Amino acid sequence: MAAPMLRWCYLGRRWVLACIDGGSRHGRGAAIGFTSSRKRGQSSVAQQPLITAQKSRKGEHKWAAVVGLEIHAQISSNSKLFSGSQVHFAAPPNSLVSFFDASLPGTLPVLNRRCVEAAVMTGLALSCRINKKSLFDRKHYFYADLPAGYQITQQRLPIAVNGSLAYSVCAGKKPSQVITKTVRIKQIQLEQDSGKSLHDELRSQTLIDLNRAGVGLLEVVLEPDMSCGEEAATAVRELQLILQALGTSQANMAEGQLRVDANISVHHPGEPLGVRTEVKNLNSARFLAKAIDSEIERQIHELENGREILNETRSFDYKLGCTMPMRDKEGKQDYRFMPEPNLPPLLLYDTASLPPGADPQQVINIDWIRERLPELPSETREKLVQQYGMLPEHSFALLNEVGLLEFFQNVIKETRAEPKKVTSWVLNIFLGFLKQQNLAVNESSQSPRSPARSSFTSGESVGRTDQKQGACCWSASEKCHGPEPSPVTPAALAELLSLLDRKAISSSAAKQVFEELWRSKGKTPSQIVSEKRLELMQDEEALERVCHAVMEEHPQVVMDVKRGNSRAINKLIGLVLKATLSRADPTVIKEILEKKLSS
Repeated sequence: MAAPMLRWCYLGRRWVLACIDGGSRHGRGAAIGFTSSRKRGQSSVAQQPLITAQKSRKGEHKWAAVVGLEIHAQISSNSKLFSGSQVHFAAPPNSLVSFFDASLPGTLPVLNRRCVEAAVMTGLALSCRINKKSLFDRKHYFYADLPAGYQITQQRLPIAVNGSLAYSVCAGKKPSQVITKTVRIKQIQLEQDSGKSLHDELRSQTLIDLNRAGVGLLEVVLEPDMSCGEEAATAVRELQLILQALGTSQANMAEGQLRVDANISVHHPGEPLGVRTEVKNLNSARFLAKAIDSEIERQIHELENGREILNETRSFDYKLGCTMPMRDKEGKQDYRFMPEPNLPPLLLYDTASLPPGADPQQVINIDWIRERLPELPSETREKLVQQYGMLPEHSFALLNEVGLLEFFQNVIKETRAEPKKVTSWVLNIFLGFLKQQNLAVNESSQSPRSPARSSFTSGESVGRTDQKQGACCWSASEKCHGPEPSPVTPAALAELLSLLDRKAISSSAAKQVFEELWRSKGKTPSQIVSEKRLELMQDEEALERVCHAVMEEHPQVVMDVKRGNSRAINKLIGLVLKATLSRADPTVIKEILEKKLSS
């Protein structure tokens, strides 16, 4: 399929820049666009609006955008990559710093086994080739939050190479129009994180916190196979789900556990690629999409006006909605890469190459890890579609919201209602209330899925015997961050749907009960139904009298129905429901009304 193209098009009173799928044959082309301004509440990942050009153009000018990503994921590990210091979010500044983290003379790195296993596991899940021999390098640059003056990384021979990541994007206005795309993965490498620079503008000073210095990172390098912000944000979200399912990273972007650098360029189709810029440290999917689309628009505007694109590093100003220059782009020669002299080559084995009598505590078996890979998000979505008959887009929605799939499955276990009805209530009503109130699904879902560590119980360090600082770092206090939990539990929603399924209450009454559940903690749906007297009316004669009274009070609506206005009967149904305080079944009401209207 041809790469999507960017094209100036005239729309109403303005020129716009649209991302057109070059391989499409649907009329004028399927627009997969983006915008720099949208209504509040709209997601830049889910929508496909257009970028507004800054200046009108004569004729059409085709452009192709190229986007590649470098994603840094913090590894879920009790201790750091090369030291025994704990990893703990929001710990007091400089309270988790070892001598090695502070780069004191004479300290040596000791490789963390857990981090290596996490890298292998991630590589296998992304269909990478795992290198049985990988090397560590020093990447030199000078900054206050990097005490050693260099970062230990894997530039020459990384631990995994040549993988792929499949993700799905909307190809039209309807959510059901989903197409699957694949981006190549160049490599996955282990490296150290740096410390944090805390800027105090009031005192005009910068403070350094080294708690994060030395924390293990997975750098996942995606090839430039994407063409707009929506594609990049969707690919990152899919990778985030995979990391969370594996337990290799909690990948919480709000806590800096997943950070993205985007490399962006534009060119005319058939010509060499343009000069690329790098937008650094994007920490949300929404800002990632906005930053990429803004930079694409900026580069095209610069080229259209006869200016050049500089090979530079930029940052995204979310308040202004545009990228800003930071510094000239460094080349490899600026980093002065050299082999890490204090770390030998990292050797991995498979079952065939495992040395006889090798101590399992001292070697890592790739095949052993492969056999223990958990179910991946793509497999989970496929099972949901097959098992419950839901639409593919519904399976995406259940996985994209942290904790929502577990909530859905718990409701299914406790109710006899049809899965389609449960899906509708969870995605439309329950999730809608969550977003309105900025709440989490439940207490256990306030942080991403718990790391799957049960497969790795052999200790965290290759050759490290002192594990005094190896206590679990994901404490209860750490899970308190984020929105409050939902007041509606799976058991409560399951009971409500069971009442609705056996026709003990009407659908409108069920919504009233749900709203009361949201407001009143501790009450069950049955108690609310009893207190509010919302039981379904079983006396059909009494319901007929109510219908007759409503018809007499609204003769004009009755005349509209008899004249062929089929929608008018819905108004009568609503009036009867109001008169019965939503205690009647709309289906029964409609049958009675139709019978009376035809007589």
